[in-house]
Amino acid sequence: MVFSSILFILFFLPAFLLTYYLVPKKLKNVVILVFSIVFYSWGAPRFIFVILGTTFLDFYLVRWMAQVKKLHYRRLLLALSVSINLGLLFYFKYSNFFIENVNTILAVFGFHHIQWTKLILPLGISFYTFETITYVVDVYRKVHKPLDNFWSYQLYIIFFPKLIAGPIIRYHDLADQIDDRSKDETLDNVLIGFYRFAVGLAKKVLIANQMGLYADSIFALNYADLGTHTAWMGILAYTFQIYFDFSGYSDMAIGIAKMVGFKFPENFNNPYISQSITEFWRRWHITLGAWMRNYLYIPLGGNRVKTKSRLYCNLWLVFLASGLWHGASWSFILWGAYHGLFLVMERGFLLKIYEKIGRVPSMLITFFLVMMGWVFFRIEKIADAFVFLKRLFVFERGTTSNLIDSEFYFYLMIAIAFSFITCLKIGLKWQNAIFFDNYTNKKHITVFALALILLIFSIGSIAAFGFNPFIYFRF
Repeated sequence: MVFSSILFILFFLPAFLLTYYLVPKKLKNVVILVFSIVFYSWGAPRFIFVILGTTFLDFYLVRWMAQVKKLHYRRLLLALSVSINLGLLFYFKYSNFFIENVNTILAVFGFHHIQWTKLILPLGISFYTFETITYVVDVYRKVHKPLDNFWSYQLYIIFFPKLIAGPIIRYHDLADQIDDRSKDETLDNVLIGFYRFAVGLAKKVLIANQMGLYADSIFALNYADLGTHTAWMGILAYTFQIYFDFSGYSDMAIGIAKMVGFKFPENFNNPYISQSITEFWRRWHITLGAWMRNYLYIPLGGNRVKTKSRLYCNLWLVFLASGLWHGASWSFILWGAYHGLFLVMERGFLLKIYEKIGRVPSMLITFFLVMMGWVFFRIEKIADAFVFLKRLFVFERGTTSNLIDSEFYFYLMIAIAFSFITCLKIGLKWQNAIFFDNYTNKKHITVFALALILLIFSIGSIAAFGFNPFIYFRF
């Protein structure tokens, strides 16, 4: 079940909100937990016991660790909990990839391949694994005490708005909200949460789905036959599809959480207006970047290392891990290495060049580099990705039929406008007015009407269009 489905919008979400608002305070967390279990079971009934079992084990391991005084025992329990979670992630997400590569090597030397049953990936395992790790590490570092109740911990992990695609929320950012969020359960927040949900749904349904339809059509063709114009339109379509798909989902998650009193961190901040890859990663999937910085980059030494070579190595390792986190494929690893390379180059000399050439050229160069990276993210086979990249620059018509029509350009212009509108002061003002500024009664009436219109158009599009993929569903 995804947020942009008729089942979720018209049945699941209203039932959840109605039940939540009607029950007394002491039962509100129970309602969230029950609906979250139903939500996850709907899409992955076989794996609900995996997540319930691992959270049960984690809860008591961390509780034990918090009571232990001796440092080496604490470290042992920390290592055990992290190993269990990463072990499960490796087993479900990376074992197929590992066995395939081992079999490739064995075939070169004439050995028999290893027999292996391909595993199905549990929904959201990459996201909730990282959150279980934040729980044990935050408690180990004494950033926050462990939760007293197992079901409260279960709620932190399985809370359905963030379960499948984040945001990745660190334990200490959400822990106190689980116990008491009464001050944020206001009518104002319910309405603002609804506006955020409607905007996110519109981004997903009215822009991402339209871009995705064209992107899928072009990427389904034989790359060697693509004309240069078709190839560019394909990668442009995917560039905007992935942004509006994922940021729209994050907006919906933040909106749902706000309607029941939770404050989720922002996950996107207009990433395509970035003037460097470094800035891009401060604006794109912000919670993943924060997780990588706090739980991988800083433990590796961060910026405190003695040599630049070690600093660059740490940066590269973090982005190799980020690529691998996105998927068990060499193309994802190459995508991570690609971004890591430009981060290192920016630390070395590129940022100085960007300062000299100015804002607009730097932004256009960064957008171009990000778009080239999406080729590796979209195409699973690296050889095919390089064929596609070549077609971008051969300046040939190709032999494929032209799939681009006037409707595509209409939606492309909308995507471009909403991606870059905050370059202008008026665009930034509008964004802040809708998402962050205080609301007056008059403003509520205006924005409520706009949100309702977006919701109606989005539901109509879902019902009529029939094309409703979700890119990050497989991560």
